[in-house]
Amino acid sequence: MGKILDNNYYDMIINNYMVPNFGAGDDITLLNGYFSLLHVSKKNKDLCDLGVNPYHFFPNVYTLTSAIGRYYSGPLRYTQQPPDFSLSGQGTIIGIVDTGIDYQHSAFLNRDKTTKILSVWDQTIQNGPAPQSFTFGTEYTKAAINSALSSDDPLLTVPTQDLIGHGTAVASIIAGSQSKDPPFQGIVTNAELAVVKLKEAKQNLKMLYAIPDDRLCYQESDIILGIRYLVVLAQKLKRPLVICLALGSSQGGHDGKGVLSRYIDDLVQIPEVGIVTSAGNEGNNGRHHFNSVVSLPYTRDFQLNVGQGEMKFAMEIWSQPPGQLSIEVTSPNMEKAPQTDPSFSDCIKYEFQESETILWINNITFEQQTGDQLILLRFENPLPGTWNFHLRSTENERFSFNAWLPSGNLISENTFFLSPDPDTTITSPGNTKSVFTVTAYNQQTGNILNESSRGYTRNGQVKPDVAAPGYNITCAVPNGKYGTLTGTCASAAQAAGAMAILFEWSEGKGNLTSITGEQANKLLIRSAQRSPAYHYPNNIWGYGILDVYRIINQLYNNL
Repeated sequence: MGKILDNNYYDMIINNYMVPNFGAGDDITLLNGYFSLLHVSKKNKDLCDLGVNPYHFFPNVYTLTSAIGRYYSGPLRYTQQPPDFSLSGQGTIIGIVDTGIDYQHSAFLNRDKTTKILSVWDQTIQNGPAPQSFTFGTEYTKAAINSALSSDDPLLTVPTQDLIGHGTAVASIIAGSQSKDPPFQGIVTNAELAVVKLKEAKQNLKMLYAIPDDRLCYQESDIILGIRYLVVLAQKLKRPLVICLALGSSQGGHDGKGVLSRYIDDLVQIPEVGIVTSAGNEGNNGRHHFNSVVSLPYTRDFQLNVGQGEMKFAMEIWSQPPGQLSIEVTSPNMEKAPQTDPSFSDCIKYEFQESETILWINNITFEQQTGDQLILLRFENPLPGTWNFHLRSTENERFSFNAWLPSGNLISENTFFLSPDPDTTITSPGNTKSVFTVTAYNQQTGNILNESSRGYTRNGQVKPDVAAPGYNITCAVPNGKYGTLTGTCASAAQAAGAMAILFEWSEGKGNLTSITGEQANKLLIRSAQRSPAYHYPNNIWGYGILDVYRIINQLYNNL
């Protein structure tokens, strides 16, 4: 078993300039031009391994950003192609980094029953050939998939599946083939697909972040590798690439400075590479709190309700300079954990005497990736009820802070802040500066979805960029069926199809050659529909409602 798969090894993200200090061989896995993974053996693992090693060494974890409905609700009229333009994604590649794809589904077959999938890299299957320059997983080429489809038992030769259905749904909304029964078609039916099926995050990473073993999540480093695979493939084929990232994380500073954000921010400066991300569905679940203190005594308390049955979870508190904060934690039965002051690497373990709760506190005075203070709290067997957190400025100065709970299914709906703030809830990588971040609205009512995450980023950048339909979007689901998808994942898929149309018009038709992903973002932003009832940009709708046909119309008329 390779070290990248072995739970006895931590995967730590390091700058490439550090690689010569740590040897070579299978101790190192290249991520991209900036970063690599260092595989570090550790037998007796402990939560304070995060403390001995800095926070930013460990990959963040990501969750899915939409819910699948197992029923069919009729065709989506607004995905139909307008007859004047005849743009259907011809020549473009749609990149999916997700839960895989049901390659046997008719949504991914051409009229002659061959596949419209160029390749699948399944990171979870280790008994076939890995992609060139990668060290794990199995790559299934278009030829292999077509051979499997023509056989009596396709899974015997190409065993990759999407048992969850999320990746299948996203891919179909973007590029699904037309179906008459039931009536369905994706936005760019002539685009081809390249798919990465992510392996689940390592158990040792879940342990470090106090995530229950049975919760589904993916690690940042595998997503980066998946993106690199797609970029290499598109460059080899010399074709435009649009990647849809329908995953999100509430870890980190919500400022677009993470390792994944840095990578994709650079990629969209390359001609013919566009990246669309979902904004997240953290807007109305009470998992963000913001507060500020401007006068004596320079302290602030806030409260968290922990639901029954919550086994373990983490919480992050981020404070910007100049404030330096100490923290004191009080349980629902009024037992206090001692005050913890800022330090560079201390990890304090506190076992409550009147309950089974164990609390780890890392009060990191200088988080190296952002330069800000991070207070990381990790709970095991937390006592249900209202917890109180008392923050104090150690220098008697003004301060402000944001606190976030984990995204998606990593905690229950019964754990939430008592004074939540729906703003600044865009999940990573949606807070990346130059990628196209999409929130969701209900196309039937015209209202934003309540669960849609809101901007801006913690450092004030405008996000989301636009809103797109995201309520009960018709999609393919595994086993040849159709259902619906709701959430910002569905809206991101709509926007990815729109960007593919733009790339086909610009690159495929020879109009605006060498357009970058960032430039494509700006064209889509300019053409968004804006209501006179709102000021734009704003932290809910961004620059307005996606309208790709408006921009194409404008471009045609200006030629």
